[in-house]
Amino acid sequence: MNISGKMLRDAIISGAYNIIIHKAEVDELNVFPVPDGDTGTNMSMTIKNALPELKEMSDDVTAGAVAGTTASAMLRGARGNSGVILSLLFRGLSKGLKDKTEASAKDFAAALTKGVEAAYKSVMNPTEGTVLTVARESAEAAVKKAEETEDISEVFAALIETAKTSLDNTPKLLPVLEKAGVVDAGGKGFLVILEGMKQVIDGGEIISDSAGENENAKKEPVITNAAGSVKADIEFTYCTEFIVKKTPSSKDASSLRAYLESIGDSVVVVDDDDIIKVHVHTEHPGKALEQGIKFGPLVNMKIENMKEQHKTQKKKVEMAKKQKAQPVKPEKKFGFVSVVNGAGLEAIFTDLGVDSIVRGGQTSNPSTEDIEEAVLATPAENVFVLPNNKNIIMAAEQAAKLVTDRNVIVLQSRTIPQGISAMIAFDSEASVSENSVNMTAALDNVGTGSITFAVRDSDFDGKKIKQGDILAMENGKLAFVERDVQKALLKVTKKLLKGDSSYITVIYGADVTDESAEEAYQLLKSKLGDDLEIVLVNGGQPIYYYIVSVE
Repeated sequence: MNISGKMLRDAIISGAYNIIIHKAEVDELNVFPVPDGDTGTNMSMTIKNALPELKEMSDDVTAGAVAGTTASAMLRGARGNSGVILSLLFRGLSKGLKDKTEASAKDFAAALTKGVEAAYKSVMNPTEGTVLTVARESAEAAVKKAEETEDISEVFAALIETAKTSLDNTPKLLPVLEKAGVVDAGGKGFLVILEGMKQVIDGGEIISDSAGENENAKKEPVITNAAGSVKADIEFTYCTEFIVKKTPSSKDASSLRAYLESIGDSVVVVDDDDIIKVHVHTEHPGKALEQGIKFGPLVNMKIENMKEQHKTQKKKVEMAKKQKAQPVKPEKKFGFVSVVNGAGLEAIFTDLGVDSIVRGGQTSNPSTEDIEEAVLATPAENVFVLPNNKNIIMAAEQAAKLVTDRNVIVLQSRTIPQGISAMIAFDSEASVSENSVNMTAALDNVGTGSITFAVRDSDFDGKKIKQGDILAMENGKLAFVERDVQKALLKVTKKLLKGDSSYITVIYGADVTDESAEEAYQLLKSKLGDDLEIVLVNGGQPIYYYIVSVE
């Protein structure tokens, strides 16, 4: 059995909703206690970016078109390292299934292997025991199984069985996972998506979108038809809703449901003590109302033409795309894009000469498309991009590949102070290559400390951590745990000092008052001596109470 375009479309939609539903479960596997752009959230947002276009595709779409559309949308929507890797895995599917109407089991396995190869190449130092390992080993199993059978369902079974085994083995490859007693979050997210896809490959329904789209919706005791599914086309025209006010003689609501299912779909009948809430998609709203009135008086009746609504929404989307900011023509030699979060930090980078700001950072990773748009809005022939966060670098690098009308250079800035140092090192009289070298070198000339809080209990790197503990980070690594923010700031600053250090910048965040920041400044002045120049800046950043740089 081959994979048709319709099957692949529905399988990907099902996989997307499965990770959306289980994203919190995947997020909880992150062992690092620091607030982060969590894996499950980033992976779900990445694949969710493909849903609108997939839902617009008709049932006669080709497998190649589905794979291509999915890969393109996921690449644009990729967030965080886990999201970028996921998008590259699907990009392999796109390349492997290009121009294919249907995909055989061998086609699919070979295409997934292409994705694995692309994902490995995208990571500077690939680490085993991560999603890369899970994807590679499961793809290898799929290739082997496809040599034995043409049944795509059997190949998917082998794919998932191996993915589970590989995932369970990740703690043996990564000591940090073994110590925390968890498996790799990225690998788990990939498995969840595969499991959602398999449900359709095996002939089942698309996993219901209701849990994914309405995660916080109130749970009601409903009587409904089969599990909901996502349809590319609207089969029935009218969305009909009404409430029946029950009387002592009202009949059992199950017969009303049975009748409504005979004239439409998406039937929901909620039978409470005093009322019956009804929802149905049908071509005959009048018949639905006539049947409903047999159970009691009707109130709150509403009939909407879904096909017209769909057309209107489609027009809005098309207009929004047309109104999207058009790329500006390069007018100068150099330009800069910086990812920051906080009004004060935005002002700092703007003052240093940054043309375009992308709002984002820790816990709020911008997408590839966000960064691409910022680059295209920068009127320069050569655009330097400062991610300022290790979890944004890969998205920035993918954005650079999408831009064809100007030269894009992604600097490996992992912190805000590194980004500032790089901007200070820029020389407008130097060449592109000279600036690339000098700005990159500047990244290593600044030590970065930060004070934040633990979002979960953890036993990390031999340190017992409780949720809410104050965490001090030294150059991206957990340095120690404290109870007092100002004490943590003083200790981490001392750890960053070297014999030739002369300049300290302290950037305080949105959760620190001006008075508390001034107290922290005076504490540093009194404890570190007059030989060091200390500057206090209101960055307004979330998550981090303080970011400190020492040069």
